[in-house]
Amino acid sequence: MFLKNLQLHQFKNHNGSHFTFTNKVSCFVGDNGAGKTNILDAIHYLSQTKSYFNHIDSQNIQFNSDYFMLKGVFEKDGSQSEIQCNHKDGEGKNIQKNKKKYKRFSEHIGQFPIVIISPTDTNLILEGSEVRRKYLDSSIAQYKQSYLQVLIQYNKALKQRNALLKQFNDKGLFDAITLEIYDKQLLEHGNIIHKERTSFLKELTPVFNHYYQEISGGNEKVGLDYKSQLNDADFSKLLNESQQKDRISTYTQIGTHKDDIAFTMNSYSIKKIGSQGQQKSFLIALKLAQFDFIKQQIGFKPILLLDDIFDKLDDNRILKLISFVDKNVFGQVFITDTHIERSEEILQKAGIKFSIFKIDKGSVNNER
Repeated sequence: MFLKNLQLHQFKNHNGSHFTFTNKVSCFVGDNGAGKTNILDAIHYLSQTKSYFNHIDSQNIQFNSDYFMLKGVFEKDGSQSEIQCNHKDGEGKNIQKNKKKYKRFSEHIGQFPIVIISPTDTNLILEGSEVRRKYLDSSIAQYKQSYLQVLIQYNKALKQRNALLKQFNDKGLFDAITLEIYDKQLLEHGNIIHKERTSFLKELTPVFNHYYQEISGGNEKVGLDYKSQLNDADFSKLLNESQQKDRISTYTQIGTHKDDIAFTMNSYSIKKIGSQGQQKSFLIALKLAQFDFIKQQIGFKPILLLDDIFDKLDDNRILKLISFVDKNVFGQVFITDTHIERSEEILQKAGIKFSIFKIDKGSVNNER
């Protein structure tokens, strides 16, 4: 798979930027705030139908405009596909493939898979469980489209069940038959979600461990421990036992929406005992394992986005990461950096063919 060209119109600080890509590695270089990361985000939009950094579409429209348009041409299996994403105030967002609109955005997920490594990934360690569930779900959805539909149906049933519990509380009523309808939907979809997440983490963990040792060179033992109420108990039984608590709290307290992943080092939370360097190695290994696993599942290499990694990593970790590009582990790679000389030196040392695009205030100033 290869992204051949990219257009950004009225997207964040890009008024009208056009790119043609010919080399395996493309590097966007410019000062902070120039618009480099916005280019990676545009690629993410065309893959995942949404921004990696701001999920409110209207906030990604350029100031004093009322729409944005993104367009890219992907080559895969000998054929080309033009993907276009538009968002207009008052009309919302639409995604097109070869000028044909999708009925559901979920139909697009997984067609042009992508993995991004960004400084904001520290949220996976520092923030709450929702961020880690999203990592699980976005990974699985890119190689198993049916999973996304199951997830959508689960969340719909959960929302309806919670609304019903609140209604019971507000009106002082109880309808066991209606509650059972939503319970059955939660059970059906929740058990599938639990099975897929369990399988994904079981297969991901040894790959993750391999990459961590490669990148860090340390002897510490790292782990990904799936925490779920469903691990050791029947979902149906748990849901029934929690019914009274749910009615009091007006919230469903049992299910896969409570799942989490414990990130560990030597059996302790890496958030508590891991150094900054160890945490960075952990997150890069996590994303590279995600890349590797998706690649094995779909039979081709996803696109890899590396945001500001040269500035955030020490030389040893940079060299390890770039060596994977040199070893042909990755396919097409997009990189952002603030220093053109640094990018050129690192990529030239690795013997990789690359293109550099100089970005300034949302415009492409030069290519070489």
